[in-house]
Amino acid sequence: MELEDEIFNDGLPKAYYKHDDNGQYVLETDAPWAEKVSCALIISGNRANLEEIRKAVLAGQKSPIYYYMEMRQLTSGMLAKAAGIAVFRVKRHFRPEIFAKLKPSVLNRYTNALRVTLEELKTVPNI
Repeated sequence: MELEDEIFNDGLPKAYYKHDDNGQYVLETDAPWAEKVSCALIISGNRANLEEIRKAVLAGQKSPIYYYMEMRQLTSGMLAKAAGIAVFRVKRHFRPEIFAKLKPSVLNRYTNALRVTLEELKTVPNI
């Protein structure tokens, strides 16, 4: 099994950006070996980082909001803007003791911004 097939197991066609003769970006379904490997390494690194965050949530060091933010590859600023919450408040909500006290209206903002259900937002998936 190729490294790329192991990383990209969603069944969707893979596309890569490249320059055409006019210098414009175009999508290409076949890419040089180096691009495939670098893309696969980035994705595997992201998955490893996400697993560490998942363990931190389970250990009570971070809130599930942090996990889902990382899963969606957002920054705290991006999440704050999407949820309509100040950045400093989003960062406070990464603390489990603060997250446990959030009002339903605030949790609903996060569920909409992160596109998860309320039940999903309160925990992380078991892998």
